This record gives sequence, structure tokens and C-alpha cells, in this order.
Amino acid sequence: MEDCICATVWPGGGNMKTIISLCLVLVCLSATAAAPAPSCDRECLRGTMTLYLYSLLKHDTSRLPLAENVRVTEDAIEKPLAKVGILRTVTSLHGYRQDFIDERAGIIGSDNVVQESGAPLMLVVRLKVVGGKITEIESISTRTRAEGLSFNIDGLSAPSEEMNFVPRPEQLATREQAIEIAMHYPKGLNNADTFAAVGAPFTADAYRLENGAIMAGSACTFTPSCKNISTQSLEIFKRIGPVTAHVAAVDERLGIVWLRLHWSVRDTAPDKLTVWEAFKIYDGHIHAVEAMMRILPPELANGGWNY
Repeated sequence: MEDCICATVWPGGGNMKTIISLCLVLVCLSATAAAPAPSCDRECLRGTMTLYLYSLLKHDTSRLPLAENVRVTEDAIEKPLAKVGILRTVTSLHGYRQDFIDERAGIIGSDNVVQESGAPLMLVVRLKVVGGKITEIESISTRTRAEGLSFNIDGLSAPSEEMNFVPRPEQLATREQAIEIAMHYPKGLNNADTFAAVGAPFTADAYRLENGAIMAGSACTFTPSCKNISTQSLEIFKRIGPVTAHVAAVDERLGIVWLRLHWSVRDTAPDKLTVWEAFKIYDGHIHAVEAMMRILPPELANGGWNY
């Protein structure tokens, strides 16, 4: 901060109070000028994701603010950005988009539905932005039920009201508390009993959406026990095996923890199921779980990233 220099003699009979006021103004102006440039805030991150999605649509990445050492993976395979397949095949943006914005980490994740040569594609994108430049681009595409175990485009016509509800600040958990609450979910899967058995704090009307299909909650018809996510049977996970969970992002304003989960689809299967799972958390409870899923070979299950 530059020092403020004030004259001790004020022509015209000015008083010391006026001189001190002017000095404070100069100090404030100097401090403002010296302040560092702001980091990429919520709107900056949201805008960067929008720019990326439009680069897919236009098949042109020239407007993207890319770092020189940007790292890119598509479906867990590292490649140059110019070699990313969806840069050549996306034909329109469907309208479904759910963002997860982690300002503290400089990360934005986004669940999307886009059109690829006239056919729907479920697309998960994660971007990391440092110093205004994109340093990481990760994308996972799911095109069929065979690739994702479920594939219900009709269930993804618009982002859900619950995920986009903005809690009051006093309703929100701290970042650490929210992560701890979300981690009850993989703990429950590994316990393979019920989420209630591990104390997962679901609300009575909580639901789970997977690739657009309701798999738990009052509207669920998948199994007789699926209407209550807390008491829904998890017996199948004894066969599927333990899950590995990584925190991909925490949206502290919306109260969303975004986890990446992966495990074997079945005990003898050659592939693993990878799930991007978003947990809506406020008032100390999990209100909703929304996920996009893709089956990947075991060597690619972590996508080549360590969060």
C-alpha cells in the first residue's frame, strides 16, 4: 500500500479534520488499486462451463481460456483436447444442465444432456480453473442403457427443483460437515444393509435419481422396498463389493456434495461402475441424491484422476 502524503498547511483556512478525511480517501484508493485480481467466482466458473459446452456445439475450442499444460480426459482416457470425440459429434444442447460449483477449489462440475448426431447423450463434465485458465477437463459420456445400467432421458427434461433450492446460510452445513454427511452413503453401501443402519440422515421424502430413473423415493417402482431410501435393501451390494469414494466438488452455496464412486458391477465382471453422485444437504439432512453413471474397465475406474 502506498503512503498518503497530506499537507500540513491548508490554504483558505481548512481544518485538520478535513485533511485527515482526504488522507483516508487516498489510502482507500491506494489499497483498492493494489488489491490482487479476484479469483474465478461462481459466475466466472459457470461462464467457463457454458463456454466449454458451446465449444462442443460449435466444434471450436479457440475461445477457451486454456492453460498451457491443460490435462484432458474423455471417458477416462487422457488425450489432447483436439482429439476429444464429442468436439466433433455434439449437434445441440438439450436443455438439461445441473452445475456443481466449488469456488474454494476452483472447480465446476456439470451433468448435462446433449444431442449427438440426433441421439441423446448424458454428459458429465468437470473443469478446474486456476488463475482464469482451464487446467483440467474431464468428461464422461453415456449413450445407452448398456453403458450406464439405466438411461431415462424423459427423467432429465429439466434440472430438479430440489437440487436448485437455495438454502438460507443458517441452514447450510460447513464444508467439512457436509462431506461427513455425504460419506454416510458409501458407508451404507459397504455395510450392505440399509442406510438407516449406518445413521445416514435422509429426510422422509428423500429420493435418488440415476441416469434419469427414480431408484428410491415415493415415486420409485423399481423394488417393493425402494419407496423409502433409508430402509431400502442394499443386499445386492454384498455381491457388487466395496465402493471407493472421492470428493469431486463441494457446492457450499447450494449445499451439494459431489462424489465420484466406483466399484465392480458384479464379483466376476470385467468392468466397473463409475457414478457421479450429488447429495443435496441442508438442515443436517440429505434431501436428494442425483447421479449419472457409466460402466468402465477397472483400470479406468478412477478416470486417471486423484481428487
